[in-house]
Amino acid sequence: MAVLLLPPNTEQTQALLERCSNMKELMQIHGQLLKKGTIRNQLTVSTLLVSYARIELVNLAYTRVVFDSISSPNTVIWNTMLRAYSNSNDPEAALLLYHQMLHNSVPHNSYTFPFLLKACSALSAFEETQQIHAHIIKRGFGLEVYATNSLLRVYAISGNIQSAHVLFNQLPTRDIVSWNIMIDGYIKFGNLDMAYKIFQAMPEKNVISWTTMIVGFVRIGMHKEALSLLQQMLVAGIKPDSITLSCSLSACAGLGALEQGKWIHTYIEKNEIKIDPVLGCVLTDMYVKCGEMEKALLVFSKLEKKCVCAWTAIIGGLAIHGKGREALDWFTQMQKAGINPNSITFTAILTACSHAGLTEEGKSLFESMSSVYNIKPSMEHYGCMVDLMGRAGLLKEAREFIESMPVKPNAAIWGALLNACQLHKHFELGKEIGKILIELDPDHSGRYIHLASIYAAAGEWNQVVRVRSQIKHRGLLNHPGCSSITLNGVVHEFFAGDGSHPHIQEIYGMPNLLAN
Repeated sequence: MAVLLLPPNTEQTQALLERCSNMKELMQIHGQLLKKGTIRNQLTVSTLLVSYARIELVNLAYTRVVFDSISSPNTVIWNTMLRAYSNSNDPEAALLLYHQMLHNSVPHNSYTFPFLLKACSALSAFEETQQIHAHIIKRGFGLEVYATNSLLRVYAISGNIQSAHVLFNQLPTRDIVSWNIMIDGYIKFGNLDMAYKIFQAMPEKNVISWTTMIVGFVRIGMHKEALSLLQQMLVAGIKPDSITLSCSLSACAGLGALEQGKWIHTYIEKNEIKIDPVLGCVLTDMYVKCGEMEKALLVFSKLEKKCVCAWTAIIGGLAIHGKGREALDWFTQMQKAGINPNSITFTAILTACSHAGLTEEGKSLFESMSSVYNIKPSMEHYGCMVDLMGRAGLLKEAREFIESMPVKPNAAIWGALLNACQLHKHFELGKEIGKILIELDPDHSGRYIHLASIYAAAGEWNQVVRVRSQIKHRGLLNHPGCSSITLNGVVHEFFAGDGSHPHIQEIYGMPNLLAN
């Protein structure tokens, strides 16, 4: 390796330090600084420490040796070391160093506290956070937005949303970051209503504000509201970024809103937004779930980097469309491309085998999960296998498979077997499984309805009445079915028995109009 020569001035030395990519280069420069006596320059020393911390992030032992060798480090150098520890896998060391900083009476500045609070967040150290909160006020940084926002973020992220709210209300100055932190905190806390109230009260919103709310709506399945928010965002003149568009496409996929999904795709192309792996995967998935496999394949073919998520979306789409053999071919192509399947990929390919009746192939793939790919099967994978065997009529084998599972089977597993019993008219086993399901999930009305259907198929109508009466006796709600249709870019939802749609009379009158 060539010897790096020290540049003649401080600025060039700093630039060289920032370009260093390994410890050997860095130690060469360090040695020359010591030899020439320029190590006393505080800005140069600070840059040196930053470089050591960047290169030696996991093990900061040598960086600490360099820090301890400095006779009188200033606040910037102390902050540099605090930042290094807070970004490392030993954030507790940042708090210990801060005690030393206090003992040495080192002056603080507005950057000292954010590094400490980041360490507290990594450690979920609520008491230490409160202590640092007191130090922020005591040392006169209670009005400094950067420090208070960092404190607000720690309270919000760590789940102490009430503490965050109290602090937020006390802040004399709130910037857009303060508002965004609160919105994000309430969404993570699971209180979307409060997050939306804060969002509406914001004096100014940026792309992060809008995106955070859209993400919140999508996360709990409020896809229609998410798309409505995207429309409002565009009307407000805020350009969505790739994260906003990815979440909006997920909402389209959830609703089956193909026209809106196509519009977002067109928007991406017109605005020359780079389709990164995440956006490409979501775009592919949207077309798959909206039934446009050709479009999905076209998007997939144009992706520069095809990640496992994009491959999985295609395999899952073929599974939904009953093209099991094609799904297996794509699974093989994915492996040839050097992409290893993940647990979601296996759910997709096992579903494909199940729907296409590829029983032996599915069993082989399930075995390969742990033996070849070191993936521990989840409850979902076990459910796929029960469904696979159940569809093939291997009910006894499916029952034995469930009883041999290393984890306790849940209602979904038994439900898959119950479906198979109904499909193959194995009513005696179906009645037995139905009772197990009700014991496992006594507050789910669907379990009773499923068992009642088995009794009805067997012609045992007295039992049907008895099971259905249990639903009323327990006060269980039977959630109505829902369907949706997109018309002129607007998604219309209809629930069974619901007459609240503003054009319901015209809709009900349409069959008569068509008949005439």
